[in-house]
Amino acid sequence: MKQALLNRFLRYVQFDTQSDASQAGCPSTPGQLALADQLREELIKLGFSQVALSSTGYLTALVPATVEGVPPIGFIAHLDTAPDFSGANVRPQLIENYDGGDIPLGELNRLSPKEFPELDQYLGQTLITTDGTSLLGADDKAGIAEIVTALSTLMQEPGSLHGDIYLCFTPDEEIGRGADKFDFETFKAEWAYTVDGGELGGLEFENFNAATAVVTAKGNNCHPGSAYGVMVNAQTMAARFHAKMPLGDTPENSQDYAGFFHLAEMKGVTEEAQLTYIIRDFDLDQFEQRKRWLTERVEACNAQLHQGSLSVSITDSYYNMRDQLIPHPHIVDIAKQAMGELGITPKIKPIRGGTDGSRLSYMGLPCPNLFTGGHNFHGKHEFICLESMVKATEVIMAICRLTAKQLKG
Repeated sequence: MKQALLNRFLRYVQFDTQSDASQAGCPSTPGQLALADQLREELIKLGFSQVALSSTGYLTALVPATVEGVPPIGFIAHLDTAPDFSGANVRPQLIENYDGGDIPLGELNRLSPKEFPELDQYLGQTLITTDGTSLLGADDKAGIAEIVTALSTLMQEPGSLHGDIYLCFTPDEEIGRGADKFDFETFKAEWAYTVDGGELGGLEFENFNAATAVVTAKGNNCHPGSAYGVMVNAQTMAARFHAKMPLGDTPENSQDYAGFFHLAEMKGVTEEAQLTYIIRDFDLDQFEQRKRWLTERVEACNAQLHQGSLSVSITDSYYNMRDQLIPHPHIVDIAKQAMGELGITPKIKPIRGGTDGSRLSYMGLPCPNLFTGGHNFHGKHEFICLESMVKATEVIMAICRLTAKQLKG
């Protein structure tokens, strides 16, 4: 199983599936559909049932039940990689029997335990890293490889008892669209698990409430030689607005359950400029308060302007899945027990981000998140431990068995 898992992962990361929020299509990039099509062929060869790939890049399949009366469950991973770092020409490095030293990432970069102390826990294990020119793509091709390996192995086990098990690989999760065209008529699970987490033992059922705010500054352009009393530089207005934001209330200054405002993009010319913020908070009341505060601040700035204007548009992205999972404690309990049976201590912590499961939970499919074994996603320092990937695969299989054992009608 270990070699099959590794081979799959190394094959999947060769596909450039970087998503692109500037593109309106679904999927947003052709590489995602190319990987989905390759996976479709693989699932058919492995004997999965009801394998279907939609024109929008959603790949679904079924492992039929071997015992009746068990609730159908599912596993979900996403095809795309982060839009803000290259996922092309990925050249993975396999570091066997890691000795605790620095790992060169090409000529200019390195993965050092001084900067990344989590490396110390992987002495003697096999690490997969980048070569310093791209991200690795473990987020979330590791999840895909683990689901395919787990369910194909389960199908080959003599006498294995489980209910219907669905899988779905979604496009464009990294740009917040992974649940947009999810087909609930095909994916008939009562609940599911996204396999899209980090280090060994990670089990997450809380995430940020999230919104995007676009602050637009409207100015007035003219020739700079005759600008006196006429020109209103929208870029200057935007810069002054941001300078008065609570600069300590940012991602780089917050952790655990602390929320933040994050300036994700700024662009513009003299006539018009935009500041794009992402707003995050675990507490729904505080989340709403953050949105109100930003709106009121724009209004207060407008009241002080003699020329030009500011406006803000705020769009909610997803909400904390915790409220949707509280009524269904068995979903998380089964995952905890599966890890315990494999000697894994569950590491329960909030997701300082979101997954497809964040939205799917509010669409009627409770969906906590399981670890994949990776670290440092979305950049050149991304790495994953092969032994942790094997454990993630075994946890998926154990969840399927435990669901049948505990919930058979």
